[in-house]
Amino acid sequence: MKGPLYKSFYYAFNGIGETFRRERNFKIHIIFMVAVIICGIYFQIKMYEWLICFLLFALVLSLEIVNTSIEAIVDLASPDYHPLAKTAKDCSAGAVLVSAIFAAVIGLIIFIPYIL
Repeated sequence: MKGPLYKSFYYAFNGIGETFRRERNFKIHIIFMVAVIICGIYFQIKMYEWLICFLLFALVLSLEIVNTSIEAIVDLASPDYHPLAKTAKDCSAGAVLVSAIFAAVIGLIIFIPYIL
């Protein structure tokens, strides 16, 4: 056994906190998440729509955390510029962007009927 379970949670929450402290985009995602939650409460969206929203929150935030970890690993392994390091960082950032764009589109599909 590797140690107490609570330490695993401690390290995981520390990683989330580190991402929040270091990454401006993570904070932007949190702001949009709060805005969507407020809109969802205001418009009284359906349960399945809440489930979709929370799944998308988890997807985008998780990918932002993975992106942060990839950037840290690449910076450690390749402190000087290297084209492969750039590719790794660009691809992980691209994954976040793709998820955020599709989350926004799905959010519009959910909320536009309530707005209209």
